[in-house]
Amino acid sequence: MRKVIDLQTKIWQAGIENIEFDLKSRDEIPKLLTGLQFIYTNMEIREKVFKILKGLIPNNTNTKTGRPGMDLWKILVLGTLRLNCNWNYDKVHEIANNHRIVRLMLQHEENDWRRYGLQTIKDNVWLLSPEILDEINQVVVAEGHKLILTDGEEQLKGNCDSFVVETNVHYPTDTNLLFDAVRKMIQL
Repeated sequence: MRKVIDLQTKIWQAGIENIEFDLKSRDEIPKLLTGLQFIYTNMEIREKVFKILKGLIPNNTNTKTGRPGMDLWKILVLGTLRLNCNWNYDKVHEIANNHRIVRLMLQHEENDWRRYGLQTIKDNVWLLSPEILDEINQVVVAEGHKLILTDGEEQLKGNCDSFVVETNVHYPTDTNLLFDAVRKMIQL
């Protein structure tokens, strides 16, 4: 019995749209969570992303019975954090249980001390396959292009500057050093 998201807010629960992030932070967590907050607050994108997330639920599953599983929104938040920050499951487990802003994005109240088990995170986050993430990425990138492109432009254009520098690198350096050391020892 999985839900995409629990729309019934609790008494002390802050809405995802009301969470404030430190915009001056150089860490990747606030940037990623700001993007997820944009997905959540934009109804058009949210419906498209939630429709894609429903693809995680197997077709033969009865959504009305059984024990409640992790909400698909929580899987999306933890899965994108894991991939974007290049974390292992132990780090995701630690952050999900102890990072205040991440817990607010996971729809926990400030004083909610329920914890996620490591195996629960492993069993659920792996469901976020590359194909599902690619579909979500297409939706988000299309919306980003709508925000950036002006009226007269048909496509997004970018510039890149690069240069090549010739270097004189000896490979493998450690072998050359070893050769020099042996040669010097023989001389001595």
